Amino acid sequence: MKFLLVAVILFTNALSAQKLNNLKEAEKIHQNSTKQELANINQIDSLMATCYERGLFNGNVLIAKNDKIIYQKSFGFTDETKQTALSNNSIFNIGSIAKEFNAVSIMILAERGLLNLDDKISKFNLGLPKWSEKITIRHLINYASGIPRIDPLVPKNDEEAWKILRNGDSLLFEPGTAYRYDNSNVFLQRRIIEKVSGIPYEEFVTKNIIKPLKMTNSVFEPKIGYKNRTSCYDFDNLKCPELEFISGWLWVDINDLYKWIKAMNNNRLISKESFYTLLQNPYAIDEGGSLGRYFEKDELQRHNGVSYKFESIFLNDFKNKITIILLSNNLNRVWDLGHIIHNLMLGKEYEIPKKSIYRAIRKEALNDVDKGIETYYFLKKNSEKEYSFANPSELNTLGYELLRAGKNIESIEIFKLATKEFSTNANLFDSLGEAYYANKQYDLALNSYEKAIKFGGTNGNAEKMIDKIKKIEENN
Repeated sequence: MKFLLVAVILFTNALSAQKLNNLKEAEKIHQNSTKQELANINQIDSLMATCYERGLFNGNVLIAKNDKIIYQKSFGFTDETKQTALSNNSIFNIGSIAKEFNAVSIMILAERGLLNLDDKISKFNLGLPKWSEKITIRHLINYASGIPRIDPLVPKNDEEAWKILRNGDSLLFEPGTAYRYDNSNVFLQRRIIEKVSGIPYEEFVTKNIIKPLKMTNSVFEPKIGYKNRTSCYDFDNLKCPELEFISGWLWVDINDLYKWIKAMNNNRLISKESFYTLLQNPYAIDEGGSLGRYFEKDELQRHNGVSYKFESIFLNDFKNKITIILLSNNLNRVWDLGHIIHNLMLGKEYEIPKKSIYRAIRKEALNDVDKGIETYYFLKKNSEKEYSFANPSELNTLGYELLRAGKNIESIEIFKLATKEFSTNANLFDSLGEAYYANKQYDLALNSYEKAIKFGGTNGNAEKMIDKIKKIEENN
């Protein structure tokens, strides 16, 4: 009982400190806001508070309009202990968004005349195979190089990454002919920056980006226990593992990330021409470049990053001068929330996300799939408006979690439920086919894949699996 009381006190104190900090920020913002901005602020606050209450967001949010912050708040905790509340100074792993710093560093060096985007990477004498003579820096920054893949779960450091690249004799495709978003491109960008500048990558970024922009709370790969550092945790409040990988990942707080976005928008570090070179991918128009995805018609930049349960996104609307940033350490709905907030700011219709039915039945389904399904129907009958029953990915996610856990029969039951609830969804029938295939129920797998094709197809996957199953049956 004593331990429980202490935990409750710590929890309450943490939330009280967060509430006070949020109130101070709100006060500053409200004093300088127009009536329309205040209306938007109230709608956004209601949206974010509801999402936090529904377990859909744990993190920090910042929204700016016309280079002025109109909304900024923290929701939830820094780690799984739930003893320290998040604040504006909390620093997050922002995943792929951190790749922007090496891309812009490349452009800084290009503008200084120290390299050319069309230089072959063989020029830098990195000890790479003959394929380096075909690949340019432009290919690297647009993920069009075709160089061997570096699996995030394999190399534990730069030395092991070098071994993978130096021992890879062949390319995945001819440079400039396809697109593959892979960290091997990022790794070589950072090594080229070091070769050209003559200093470590982290030192170059600190000297040329962090200090000029006064990003005072940003740090490379902080260890657990570092001041203001967050840790990621899952639905069961368990700390998640953190990747041991190639070096050079910058962690930031939300204010520093906003400084970075503003600097890019105002050409403080690189020219407007260089900025748009990085935004647009000449090799894959419908894919992202070095700075995320750019939707030219809407003049909208969107970039997101995921690292285990860390998830971040920012939307940078040039046309309407709106910036939206969401940083989370609990793998939340930041993708959906980013677009919902954007619609709200533009006066478009939006819907507050519902509670996750996946999360509601997940633990029960993992222990007893029949009880999980029973709970699903109970909630649908009694609380349908509260939960995300209209989203097919909820059951699909649960089915795959069971499949990855080796619970083939249970995953089949969830996918069967999903295809019953969404009877013309090709992707769900494809998933059911995969579960049947994993369980060696080939006739049922074939039937599911055929239905997937009938309902619109799965970009050729169902056809490939049908051929694979037929070959197995012929050999038997």
